[in-house]
Amino acid sequence: MSGVFSEREKAFEEKWAHDEELQFKVLARRNKLLGLWAAGEMGKTGAEAEAYARTVVQAELARDGEAAVLRKIKADFDTAGIARTDHLIVKKMDDYLSTAKDEVFREG
Repeated sequence: MSGVFSEREKAFEEKWAHDEELQFKVLARRNKLLGLWAAGEMGKTGAEAEAYARTVVQAELARDGEAAVLRKIKADFDTAGIARTDHLIVKKMDDYLSTAKDEVFREG
């Protein structure tokens, strides 16, 4: 009987690990898409836009998640003299979250 419980526990742990990995990929993808959008708003293109998008992805990892991403983009917009509301940035985060989920789950 303990073998059955052990197998179930292992299955639950594997599912949890898989779900966490997918969530990480979705958030990283969302942040990259958001970073590319923000880069475009600031007139960055090509390699410069890609590099900026990486800094947005890193912002969530380095600090306190979504709040850090919002603060970073808002601060960068302010520095660049671009007026965008927090509401717009959060709306873009939501939109790109849906897109990221679709892309990650399509990739398998």
